[in-house]
Amino acid sequence: MTTGAGFDLERLIATNASAAFNRLVGLEVVSAGAGEVELRMPWRDDLTQYAGHLHAGMIAALLDTACGFAAASVVGSVTASHFSMNCLRPAVGRGFIAKGTLVRAGRRQVFARAELFAENEQGEASLVATGETVLVQLES
Repeated sequence: MTTGAGFDLERLIATNASAAFNRLVGLEVVSAGAGEVELRMPWRDDLTQYAGHLHAGMIAALLDTACGFAAASVVGSVTASHFSMNCLRPAVGRGFIAKGTLVRAGRRQVFARAELFAENEQGEASLVATGETVLVQLES
């Protein structure tokens, strides 16, 4: 994705739709602005681990995607060079909200962070994980 100097929500939505993995898990871009993004994914039993919580690999994918989309909304096409996450509690709920934020866009590296919330049946959200990504800009 290349957004260049201007932010293009439609392009971000199209990029999400073009990613087979994102379509497979039902990931949706809910809102976005320059340096910020909110993604949603519904609960799916087939994405859990043996104890019935959302699999840590899926948590990582949500956090990494939120970071990447937040960064891409400002600097264009990016890829992760380092990613870390902290799982704070079991990820269980009717759905998940990943909020990504651009922290800093340098000349060679781009830093972003994200938070993952689980939504219960009443619509209340609880923080379940956080992540940080160092990205590099790709040439278009």
